[in-house]
Amino acid sequence: MKRKTKIVIASLVLILGAIGVFAGVRYSHRGVIVVQTGHVSRQDLTSLVTASGEIKPRNYINIGANASGELTAILVKEGDRVRKGQLLARLENIQPEAEVNAQRASLASTEADASAAEAGVKASDDNLVMLQATVDRSKADLDKAALDYQRGQKLYTAQLIPKQDFDQRKASYDSAQAAVREAEARLVQARAQREQTRSQLYSSQKRVAQSHAIVARASDILRKYNSYAPLDGVVTNLPVRVGETVIPGLPNLPGTVIMTIADMSLITAEVKVDETDIVNVKLDQVADVTIDAIPNRTFKGHVIEIGNTAIVRSTGLAASQSAVSSQEAKDFKVVVALDNPPEEVRPGLSCTAKVTTATRRNVLTIPIQALTIRQKGDLEVKPKGADVQPVKLDSAAEKARKEEIQGVFVVNGGKSAVFRKVETGITGATDIEVLSGLKDGDEIVTGSYQVIRTIRNDAQVKVDNKAPVKVNT
Repeated sequence: MKRKTKIVIASLVLILGAIGVFAGVRYSHRGVIVVQTGHVSRQDLTSLVTASGEIKPRNYINIGANASGELTAILVKEGDRVRKGQLLARLENIQPEAEVNAQRASLASTEADASAAEAGVKASDDNLVMLQATVDRSKADLDKAALDYQRGQKLYTAQLIPKQDFDQRKASYDSAQAAVREAEARLVQARAQREQTRSQLYSSQKRVAQSHAIVARASDILRKYNSYAPLDGVVTNLPVRVGETVIPGLPNLPGTVIMTIADMSLITAEVKVDETDIVNVKLDQVADVTIDAIPNRTFKGHVIEIGNTAIVRSTGLAASQSAVSSQEAKDFKVVVALDNPPEEVRPGLSCTAKVTTATRRNVLTIPIQALTIRQKGDLEVKPKGADVQPVKLDSAAEKARKEEIQGVFVVNGGKSAVFRKVETGITGATDIEVLSGLKDGDEIVTGSYQVIRTIRNDAQVKVDNKAPVKVNT
């Protein structure tokens, strides 16, 4: 055999041998899945709920117009600090001010009449006292004259005094009677005059009270032409200018907002929390707040209010206001009070709040991506090479097979991955707490996502935790 032929035959033998070895290796690795793994470990875990919103003062009031008219003066500017009761703005008020002045003049006249009537009543009372004294004195004189007359009558009958003396005593007695009648008549007349004067005083006092009410009403109307600060705060919005006409609000028509006064003593972050997270948020939980306009700084706060009404994310309206049932995503309002707000903070700034809902120390944890769901029936392992015919199951058994189980795939000896049911606790940023089903150091499948989604129970695996090579383009 020629040398060249021998070389060709030897080369063919080597190639066939290499092909055989390669085929054997490929056959032995048939069905093996390449996976990435991690280990169950202990660490501190913090569960956070992250939500975005805006900075708002806890208490703010829109100062609206209480009357229609032209703005003649605005006494503050945006950013000014104001005190409760401070005059903020004026409307044109010529007519209501003139009405107040006229009513005050009428009140002064009515009060003067009442004072005169009161003085008349006092004078009548004094006159009654004098007339009563006159009546009492006249009656005393009458009693004296009567005694003198009776004594004279006896003496005259006994012919001890002349008739002239008797007649004089009788005339004195008659005169005393007439004086008593006259004094009593004057007293009755004075009493009638006093009652009339008292009636006039009552009418005057009634008119005074009515005048006071009219003045109070006119003054209240005049006051509505001025705007006063209802609380201590800062002017955060001033959308109008002097010379503009403002109107009060009506049931179906919003009125003009002259300015907004905010109480900046308590600053809050009002954020919207997703409906899936709201059940974990509780009052007084601590939160870290970041403000977009103040980068690289984090402000501490705590939850002071949790909304009870769901808000449709796409419309911003309460779900209860919708006439139809909606499957759209919903949020709930959560208010976080800033413990030490910065002086440069302004209402309306965008912010993000991270509320700490739970904290665990030194607990078993696994990466979140390792957790998966399988149906109970999919976890049954078929014998290799067995031709298992499908068995028709009743409804209860079929329902049991479709029961969903939460768990992870644990790698045994680096060759197979077995599904294991786990109970979980709180969720952190990248890891989740394990309550049962795993122990510290267990090796579990953590990737790739496609593998975790499709891998079957007791599958043959090959662990490859090398970082993927980046290809420069």
